[in-house]
Amino acid sequence: MFNFIPKHTIDFEQLWALISSRNRWFISIRYTVAGAMAVFLLVMQYVFKIGFSDEQLWAMTIITASLFLLNTLYSYIDAKGFIKNETDKFNPLHFAFNQIVLDLLVIALVSYYSGGIESPFYFFFVFHMIIGSMILPGAVVYTLSGVSVFYIALVSVLEMQGIIEHHPFGNMLAAPLYDNVRYIIVFVSAYGIMIFVSVFLANNVTSAHYRRSQDLKMTLDKLSQAEKMKMKYTMGVVHEIKTPIVAVQSNLDIILEGYAGEVTKSARDRVYRARARSDEAINIINDVLNISKLKLLENLKKDEIDIIELLKNMYKKRGVQAKTSGVELRISDLRPAPKPVKIDRGLFELALSNLIGNAIKYNTHGGIVETIIEERECDTFVTVADNGIGIPDEDKDKMFKEFYRSSNAKKSGVEGTGLGLSVVKEIIEHHGGAIWFKSPSRLQSEGRKGTEFTILISDEDC
Repeated sequence: MFNFIPKHTIDFEQLWALISSRNRWFISIRYTVAGAMAVFLLVMQYVFKIGFSDEQLWAMTIITASLFLLNTLYSYIDAKGFIKNETDKFNPLHFAFNQIVLDLLVIALVSYYSGGIESPFYFFFVFHMIIGSMILPGAVVYTLSGVSVFYIALVSVLEMQGIIEHHPFGNMLAAPLYDNVRYIIVFVSAYGIMIFVSVFLANNVTSAHYRRSQDLKMTLDKLSQAEKMKMKYTMGVVHEIKTPIVAVQSNLDIILEGYAGEVTKSARDRVYRARARSDEAINIINDVLNISKLKLLENLKKDEIDIIELLKNMYKKRGVQAKTSGVELRISDLRPAPKPVKIDRGLFELALSNLIGNAIKYNTHGGIVETIIEERECDTFVTVADNGIGIPDEDKDKMFKEFYRSSNAKKSGVEGTGLGLSVVKEIIEHHGGAIWFKSPSRLQSEGRKGTEFTILISDEDC
């Protein structure tokens, strides 16, 4: 099978998508052409009284009907997936070549039955060669162009010699031109120059554009690889920073637990503050590590997970933080018949951990954090609501941006990177879901505005 793949092709997926879309465009435009040909025959014969012979009318009617039927077959082939995006099989480029050859045959037959050298339809060869230059290799298009020039010259000579019948374009011309040698030479020469120049220009422009698009794809791939390398480097450096901080925490814990001897109350308070600050540093490091991992993420490992069991484990991990902050944790399952959800456990746990952690962190003593699970049709909704400090209206449009923190969060004295919510959003969108929030929340009370984040998990099998 002929290989029509352009030499500079790097991104085959882009190539197949481009050619497939053009093939579908060919099919849809061909239906219009078949309809236009039928209208043309009726207008020429009955409005302009052009005087086509019965043989011409029958021939062009059969050509039009055949074009419509063959186009329906092409549409069926395209819809049923018989065309494979593989270089060694019948691929979109072979399909495009097949369609272009059919169109050229139709133009050849219509031109012959509508005047031969006198027909205006020969110029549709030029139009088709320009389209062909946008899809097929230059050598193939030049060959087809040469065949069309040879065909016009051959038919003209055969008609002039009386070897084949000449079908005039009705009564349009006062005198025939098909037997005029000078006219034939001028027409064929002009047509040949026009079609080869048109193909040369179209092919050069298309080839240059295609090479640039492939170069751009290669550059983007290199940038993507560089970004991944940068992320891996960042993860390595940040992880190394984490190690000494953990060591500092261990020493602080030894002091607080009294293993290093008696510590005065004033010193103990300062050690507690140092321990709290080291926790904040670890949280910041974890945020940076998590966002870096997400940037490197390519595939999800989805499993059927019991969301309640996952939440209970999450609350257990956040128990100390909640107790220290004086915040009550609740779970409300409002589903009529609880069922597992298909998610990547590790990533979803990270998303919920961020939301629940924020709900505790930006709450006040005596506050509430409630996670509500609901089900509507096939979709599962997980809402993390609190009655904490809330989010000011002027900050709401920016909350999912990386490194952004609301104005009241900064004033609260609680440290953070502003990466947590962007991580959550990216995880949920990787799952094909959505996340939004509102403030005040359903738990708002006097002096407690609160916020609630809702996650949508779609059931792919529904």
